Amino acid sequence: KVRFKGLAKNTAHVITLFALSNLWMARKKLMAMMGVGRVQAA
Repeated sequence: KVRFKGLAKNTAHVITLFALSNLWMARKKLMAMMGVGRVQAA
């Protein structure tokens, strides 16, 4: 049997979660750098 069959998938999942969490934590700084305030509904 292949022991680490899902290793690549698990690694990709973890990397995606870290990337999303980094974006979420840095969202205020990124928005300030882009000069974008809160989006208001029309």
